[in-house]
Amino acid sequence: MGRGIEVRRLELSARELRQRASRCGEGRVACRVLAVAYVLEGASRAEAASACGMDRQTLRDWVHRYNANGIAGLRDAQRSGRPPALSQAQMQELKELVLAGPDLAHDGVVRWRCIDLCWVIKERFKVEVHERTVGKLLRRMGLTRLQPRPYHPKKDAEAQEAFKKTLPLA
Repeated sequence: MGRGIEVRRLELSARELRQRASRCGEGRVACRVLAVAYVLEGASRAEAASACGMDRQTLRDWVHRYNANGIAGLRDAQRSGRPPALSQAQMQELKELVLAGPDLAHDGVVRWRCIDLCWVIKERFKVEVHERTVGKLLRRMGLTRLQPRPYHPKKDAEAQEAFKKTLPLA
């Protein structure tokens, strides 16, 4: 059986920690705060860890981080991750391009599809992305996949209105 661990930061009681955990928007942080509350109440390391779904050693590490930095120390550290495929300026340019719509004479399409935008991104920014990635980029920019109804470039609006006026109502 492992040695007990000591919570040295005592400005919050176990009850206050439980209240903070209930108001925390991040589930993982709330679980860690609850684990620290268990330890403050005098539960063994094994009991507190199993109640919060973690290993004893993991609980020990989180208690040390809580002692050093408080509740802020229980948050996940920022990860570097893979750099984005497009810079912010390129994303803004792509958004403006999508909102403006394609030019049939220049782009050769009447509406933007993800596969078409793959080619545009490759030509303009020299970045090769997958069709699915383009969809993710569009969603990240707040754009949806909704497409307008087809619009024929040679339609005659006056003829349509004249037809509506002569159409007998049922």
